[in-house]
Amino acid sequence: MCAKLLIAVRAKEGKDGHYFYECECGRYRFVPFRCKSRLCPTCGYQYQTDRAKTVKRKLINCKHRHIVFTIPEELRYYFRKDRNLLNTLFLSAAATIDDWLKSKNKSKQFTMGMINTLHTFGRDLKWNPHIHMLCTMAANSKTAKNKLFPHKPCKIFDFIPFPMLRKRFMTTLLFRLKPYIPKHLIDHFYSTYKDGFYVYAEDKKMNLKDTVDYILRYIGRPAIAKKRILAYDGKTVTFCYNRHEDNKYVEETLHAHEFTKRVIVHVPEKYFNMIRYYGLYSNLNHGLSTFHKKGHAKTVWLMNLWHMRIFSSFGHHPLKCASCGKLMTMTCVFVYGKPRPPPKWYTQMHYPHYTPRNYYGYSKPKTKIYDVPA
Repeated sequence: MCAKLLIAVRAKEGKDGHYFYECECGRYRFVPFRCKSRLCPTCGYQYQTDRAKTVKRKLINCKHRHIVFTIPEELRYYFRKDRNLLNTLFLSAAATIDDWLKSKNKSKQFTMGMINTLHTFGRDLKWNPHIHMLCTMAANSKTAKNKLFPHKPCKIFDFIPFPMLRKRFMTTLLFRLKPYIPKHLIDHFYSTYKDGFYVYAEDKKMNLKDTVDYILRYIGRPAIAKKRILAYDGKTVTFCYNRHEDNKYVEETLHAHEFTKRVIVHVPEKYFNMIRYYGLYSNLNHGLSTFHKKGHAKTVWLMNLWHMRIFSSFGHHPLKCASCGKLMTMTCVFVYGKPRPPPKWYTQMHYPHYTPRNYYGYSKPKTKIYDVPA
């Protein structure tokens, strides 16, 4: 974990590499590589924004429901001890909806679209894994087809019985966890939680795009924002949060080591997927393209470039030369001090300001301007 912190620091200083942009008048700019660390707020925000745009392009044109699947505090320890059990939490949430659909009509085999996102922390930074699901209220059938409107789903659901989902989710999850937790603990859950584990869903009308931004806001960012850290004296850290139960403002002071533990425990394992698609949103479903919204992938991809994001947010292009007003061109890339040609994605872009150059034959710049991290 210390190595990841050092990578983030080195990336900001440009020690691992940087892009070299040059203007015709001789000015130039070094743009450091991104660290892409889970502990970096800047890279985490970009990752979250990119994933949110990708999910929005996949959304089906129908009503959705935001559902939260939680687990009791006594069970959280086992998910922290063995992080592979987080895969079981994903599968149990999706299986809960699938089992309910099968009970509605077994012959038609209805399938909904589900996007599951894992959150592992609460406002106080404690370990609290739970699933945020974005579920379509429209279902497609594997056997029956809508002959009148083949481009529309076969069944529209007005509501989901959430008291039933609580018991069904608890039963599904505990059945999958039998090999990993003691039997007396399972019996304790059945006797204590007679209404099932807590499953929450707002019944009010929601803005779909705002909901996507909400459930994806923590998948790439650190567990705490910088503005919530109030003080650090070298030994202790003071941070604040609004308590979830009563929305009361709370300030908490922890030793630096304990605060670091609370933050880094929420960094996922390498190659662990925090977002997973089930049902109509799964890659195995080939009929999704008949009625889902089509996004402009190329336009969105171009807007994800660092200088385009700065331009769209502040109205200032960071590659605009302060001397002649022209846009700078990437002439080479330095990786650990060694020059390389510009990447293939850059040379293939149809930018009006791009002109091919010899990446080794650039002239020595005369003036240097301030660096802007990528």
